[in-house]
Parts: sequence; C-alpha cells; structure tokens
Amino acid sequence: MKNNNLYRFVFAGGGTGGHIFPALAVAQQIKMIKPESEILFVGAKNKIESKVVPQSGFNFKPIWISGFSRKINLSNLLFPIKVLTATIQSLLINMKFKPKVAVGSGAYVSGPVVWSASIMGAKVVLLEQNSYPGVTNRLLEKKASEIHITFEESKKYFREQSKLKLTGNPIRIDLKLGDKTEAMKIFELDTSKKVLFITGGSGGAQSINLAVEQNIKKLIENNIQVIWQTGQVYYDQYKKNQSDTIKVFPFVNISAAYSACDIVLARSGASTITEISYLGLPAIFVPSVNVAANHQYMNAKALKRVNAAEMIEDKNIMDEFFPVVNELINNELRQQTYKKNISAFAKPLAAKVVAESVIKLAETF
Repeated sequence: MKNNNLYRFVFAGGGTGGHIFPALAVAQQIKMIKPESEILFVGAKNKIESKVVPQSGFNFKPIWISGFSRKINLSNLLFPIKVLTATIQSLLINMKFKPKVAVGSGAYVSGPVVWSASIMGAKVVLLEQNSYPGVTNRLLEKKASEIHITFEESKKYFREQSKLKLTGNPIRIDLKLGDKTEAMKIFELDTSKKVLFITGGSGGAQSINLAVEQNIKKLIENNIQVIWQTGQVYYDQYKKNQSDTIKVFPFVNISAAYSACDIVLARSGASTITEISYLGLPAIFVPSVNVAANHQYMNAKALKRVNAAEMIEDKNIMDEFFPVVNELINNELRQQTYKKNISAFAKPLAAKVVAESVIKLAETF
C-alpha cells in the first residue's frame, strides 16, 4: 500500500443498510472522480457491512464492537471492554493506513474509527441520515470539519452550526427505475394487476410481516399482487405464503422491485426515504419503534406533514394495513400527489457533493 497517496480515505459506519449504503455511495463517487484513491471500510465483523462492502469492491477491516442495548442485557456488561478493544484495533488500523480523511456515517462502529483517525491528524466528515442525529455523530461533532445532514430538522440538535451542510442522503449509483412491464416480468407478475412492494429494511420487520400474512386473502381478493421482502431472518417463517400473486423473498433486486410496483410500504429509515424520494414513488411508511429517539417516526411525520406520503404507526399496523394499502393503490390522484411532493425531498447529487468535499479536504494537506 502506497502511504504517500494524498487520496486515502477511511470509512466507518454500519449495523444497518441505512448507515452503510450512504457511505458506499460516497466511496463510489470518490472512485469515479479520483480513481487512484485508496479507500478502506472499517466495521463490525458480523453485520451487513462485512458482506456488502467486499461485494461492492472495497477493502474491509473488522473490529470487535456492538451497540449498547436499550434493554437490560447481559451483553451490555461487555460494552466497555468492546469499546476499549475497538479503539485499540482502530488505532492500529489507522496507524497503518494513514488516512487523510475519515468519513463516519453513523452507528456505534464509527465512533472509535473516526476518533482514532482524527487524533492522528485526519480530517473528519460526518454523514447524518436521520432527522434526529445519532449519539455517535453528536459525540464526534467537535472533531468534524463538515457534517452533511439530510433533514432541516437536524440542525437544532448540533451546536456548531457552521459545520452543517444540508446536502441530502447519498444514494447508490446503481439505483434507478426501469421499464415497469419488464420489471413485472422479472417477478412473473400479471401486468394487468396492481403491485405492492413491501420491505422492512435490511433486517426485515416482524410487525409488517405479520400484517401482510394476516391480510393475504384480502390482497388476493382485491387483485393486489405483492413483492414481499421479508428479511433473511424471517424468510423461512413466511416463504410458505409464496404464490402466483404473492412473491416472497429474503432480499430482492431493489431497483427491479421499485420499478415493478405501484406503491411501496416500508420502514421510514433515512436511506429508504431517500431512495423513494429520488425515484418519486407513492409510499406508506411504518416507522420502527426499535430505534434511537424514535427517529423513524420523526422522519415519516416530516413527510406526512407536507402530504408527501402516508404513515401507519407500528402499533396500528394490524388494523390499518389493508384499508390504507387498498385506498392508496386504487387512488391515482393521491398517488400523483405523493409522487410530486416526495420528489421535492430528493437530492440526487448528494453523494457527488460529499465526495467532492472529502477530496477537497484531503487536498488541504
């Protein structure tokens, strides 16, 4: 490894797709602008980043770290030891790699990596996807040169306003809408019927899955076809519902699923909202309650407030799932309203803007 390369960047973040995909989007843009760049991702060994980063063609180093459970959990006793170990591992990785800029995309894993890079002289860029910033990014605020936010509402939670840039959430370069008819053929769907795409995010969502299963008969009776991404953990439990009308997958080709559907029902993580707003799709958001500071609810509420999407609270999913789905999928006027209004949240150049900022910071050395 050539340690004299000016364009050397360490990325840290993960645990969920919402944290790792924006980081990958920025890394992809950096490579497009500066092909000679050296990029290293650091993350948890058994989380999503350990799979998708190598699959995306980037180097990956694991550290021993996990979050602090908000429930009483024996694993919390190991938390201080994990933080110390991860910090030492991160210091050793950064000493060898010598990054010019550290990019943190949130979650616990970015803390020790970004902090250790900063004390060795690296500039710091933070990506904040959610309307309510995560604790790691708030702790790293003083170390940052720039903080790129997605929601205007995030500003009030940061002290150093001069560092904030309302850039939007970086999006993967391979995400795009294709021909609807061709996409429906991929899933072997009837092109004369409506299509609902359901996703609970990279980890799946049990409450959504239960609601889908409970309403399969109604969906079929009303000629609604379903592309159902259950998540790997739940796939074995729900694959028995596979039929000509209900297509069940642990994961799907996301671009194909978005292209085939008429409406989307999903969690309201920032990356999902970013994708849906970028593509301009009518959506029903079901915020997860198992997230820090209820930020998914705040994300969805911000869209609901400006008539850009529908929202069902998780506690009401069983009762409201079918009535809300059936009304929206058959209401072309409301779909068009949601498409127009949610598209206003799209910032398709976000990844490029962040990449250019990161490169510029490296060039200040």
